[in-house]
Amino acid sequence: MKTTLHKANSRGIANLGWLNSRHTFSFSHYYDPERVHFGALRVLNDDRVAAGMGFGTHPHDNMEIVSIPLAGDLEHRDSMGNSTIIKNGDVQIMSAGTGVKHSEYNHSKTEEVKFLQIWVLPKERNITPRYDQKTFDVAGRQNQWQTIVAPDAAAAVWINQDAWFTLGNLSAGQSLPYTFHQPNHGLYLFVLSGEVTIDGQTLSTRDGLAITDTATFEVLARTDAELLLMEVPMLELR
Repeated sequence: MKTTLHKANSRGIANLGWLNSRHTFSFSHYYDPERVHFGALRVLNDDRVAAGMGFGTHPHDNMEIVSIPLAGDLEHRDSMGNSTIIKNGDVQIMSAGTGVKHSEYNHSKTEEVKFLQIWVLPKERNITPRYDQKTFDVAGRQNQWQTIVAPDAAAAVWINQDAWFTLGNLSAGQSLPYTFHQPNHGLYLFVLSGEVTIDGQTLSTRDGLAITDTATFEVLARTDAELLLMEVPMLELR
């Protein structure tokens, strides 16, 4: 098994006052030639948006865009006619395909919203833009993996890529194995909170670990921990 550890404090920083963001991979003004992407995983942004503020209408194309709220309410509007509020427990995906415009705002006028914005390179380009959103029961990830994004699972949001995202809430002392869905895939594990050990390495809150060259691995929770796992094809950028 091959691993690369990205400590939380090694991420890129963008602080615009209304937006406080940490970039795991190169994004906007942050560029690191060693951290442009991980296979099909292109962007992993850890965003905090001030009350009443947000991203104005802007375009995307040929990208799978996943939003996972961690706290607060995120308001979404797009050129496909969708107008929704997503909150903790929800997962949203937008296949930009041939092109779509959208905006994202903190729905609250008093509280900060925290969410992950994740971009994945698509399997098929120039598809008709599409939108999906589902709510997941937190109990379904207690000491087990809960699939939230998949190309083949009706219970998950569908993605235009051979990619699987799972969440897991592990109790201290709990050990949990993960088996890859396809050979030659890689997986990026992101610690939302807590402390875990993988292959002899200890990860803390907001640390990330890139994992390749294995079919399985095991996670040991040193404390209560929340994890996001993103399994993707090891594609090159086009």
